[in-house]
Amino acid sequence: MNGNTGATPALRAGAELSTGGVVWMALRITGSVALLTSLYYLLPLDHSSAALAVTILIVGLAVFLAVVCFQVAVIVRSPFPGARAVEALATSVPFFLLLFAGTYVALATMSPGNFGGHLSHSDGLYFSVTIFSTVGFGDITAKSQTARLVVTGQMISDLIVLGLAIKLIVGAARTGGRRDSGRDDGTPERQQ
Repeated sequence: MNGNTGATPALRAGAELSTGGVVWMALRITGSVALLTSLYYLLPLDHSSAALAVTILIVGLAVFLAVVCFQVAVIVRSPFPGARAVEALATSVPFFLLLFAGTYVALATMSPGNFGGHLSHSDGLYFSVTIFSTVGFGDITAKSQTARLVVTGQMISDLIVLGLAIKLIVGAARTGGRRDSGRDDGTPERQQ
């Protein structure tokens, strides 16, 4: 007996993701981001009402939270928690940005005074990314109280995403990594 707990090689501490695993992960990330971006550009956001825009934002944020919670659970159980954490961030952040971009396009369509003119889908995405990155070039600005409240909401949400969501995902990766390293330390697992 070698004292091994029977963990598969993928679950052993120090196991590395294969080249095929990295390629598959990159394809999942690329496919997810491409699908989200395609849906964003295909949605008729420039024909929506205020009620629809608010509903999309609220439901979208709820879905975002649910996806992050699901991803945390997947990361903890994953044999490669670090890789899964990267994948989670690489898909969650674009979803978050596209959600606010869609809201900005809808707001600009409802009233050109919200942003000083029409915003195309690309303009909405650009504005959402500049808010997220805190660059703020000033070429697109929120003009109305409603638009300013939504932008303020994104700024606060950005801090939460950058702080809490990333902390949760990184913490899940660490927990998964500790779990895996504990299985390969030569001591048998405790039965509960």
